[in-house]
Amino acid sequence: MSLYSKLQQRAADKKPVRVALIGAGKFGSMYLAQIPRTPGVHLVGIADLSPDAARANLARVGWSLERTRAASLDQAVRTGATHIGEDWRALVSHPSIDVVVECTGNPIAAVEHCLEAFAQHKHVVNVTVEADAFCGPLLARKAADAGVIYSLAFGDQPALICDLVDWARTCGFPVVAAGRGHKWLPHFCQSTPETVWGYYGLTPEQAERGGLNPKMFNSFLDGSKPSIESSAVSNATGLSVPSNGLLYPPASVEDIPFVTRPRSEGGVLERKGMVEVISSLEADGRKIPYEIRMGVWVTVEAETDYIKNCFEEYNAHTDPSGRYFTLYKRWHLIGLEVGVSVASVALRGEPTGVAMGWNADVVATAKRDLKVGDMLDGEGGYTVWGKLLPASTSRAVGGLPLGLAHNVRVVRPVKLGQSLSWADVAVDETTQAYKARREMERLFPDPV
Repeated sequence: MSLYSKLQQRAADKKPVRVALIGAGKFGSMYLAQIPRTPGVHLVGIADLSPDAARANLARVGWSLERTRAASLDQAVRTGATHIGEDWRALVSHPSIDVVVECTGNPIAAVEHCLEAFAQHKHVVNVTVEADAFCGPLLARKAADAGVIYSLAFGDQPALICDLVDWARTCGFPVVAAGRGHKWLPHFCQSTPETVWGYYGLTPEQAERGGLNPKMFNSFLDGSKPSIESSAVSNATGLSVPSNGLLYPPASVEDIPFVTRPRSEGGVLERKGMVEVISSLEADGRKIPYEIRMGVWVTVEAETDYIKNCFEEYNAHTDPSGRYFTLYKRWHLIGLEVGVSVASVALRGEPTGVAMGWNADVVATAKRDLKVGDMLDGEGGYTVWGKLLPASTSRAVGGLPLGLAHNVRVVRPVKLGQSLSWADVAVDETTQAYKARREMERLFPDPV
């Protein structure tokens, strides 16, 4: 039975999947826009640091005022309305909740939310992939120990890439490479919130008019977000990562199967079975026609002449040899697609992507020379960007994960381009996020 049919049945039985949402910002709002159009789902409550902002976002996406007048969570359950408040613990612990959607974008808070949800025996769809990047394998293990499901969020690129990889392997194809697209030039890794709009082609006035967050947008531009998402994919699929960071080979959609081959066969990969990100810009900054900037892709190999001939007979999108084929989606719809994860977790007991091991890490790397006393400002800021590395490399150097590099004081000088270690900073060791990361390092001692 399809997920949609299962949702329809839950609606007919008046037994909806009951959902809790933590964080009602842009991503959360996109999911909220779809809930009234999805049968068999009841959003019991929203927890947000600013309930008034959450209500404003609900009005923006078309919710009626009547749907949000529940005075309590119990009343929301009885009436089918939605409660809005600040108390995320009360929401997560409510016995009616089936699935918690973590949507804050704050990795340190997200770890706390996920762990408490597991303790309350709730499934979790984690939109905050920044948390998954530095302790996803541990979160997955904690969820399994609690007998619940932990999942990446469909609509975000990591889960969509995992879906393509699963499709390929289920069909019997070996995966040569998989990943996403991105607008990239090497100097973008030093971009700051002050330079980001120029690289994006917007004026500061246009950005302010649109209410755009420069730090958030800069986290995409400077390579942090692609590294974070690639780390999540690697840990979920077992695909390896480049030994010294993403390469961002420029390619049109047509050329992806050509460049995502091993170097020994004319491509850019160190070996088969890797994650990579395709740039939508040529090295000189020219835009590539028909690019994959907003999409995802997987490249597979025909291992026999028969399969290769089938590619040819059905006009499959291959490299010149005819052996490497790329399947792709040029777009992802972000929060508008999260309902797939909620339904899959609640109705099939299946995640839409989950860490199976610790293969990859994202290490904070200096955007400029850092001196003793400087304060790191985390993802998308002025001081560090996130570099994707094999977990074994990060572990060997004591790499500081990007997700824990916010509001942290530098205690040793660090040169531009140097990846930071635990010894370079004074970290708050009392947070659950820090403890979770250190526990993961102990439980996963020999990364692949």
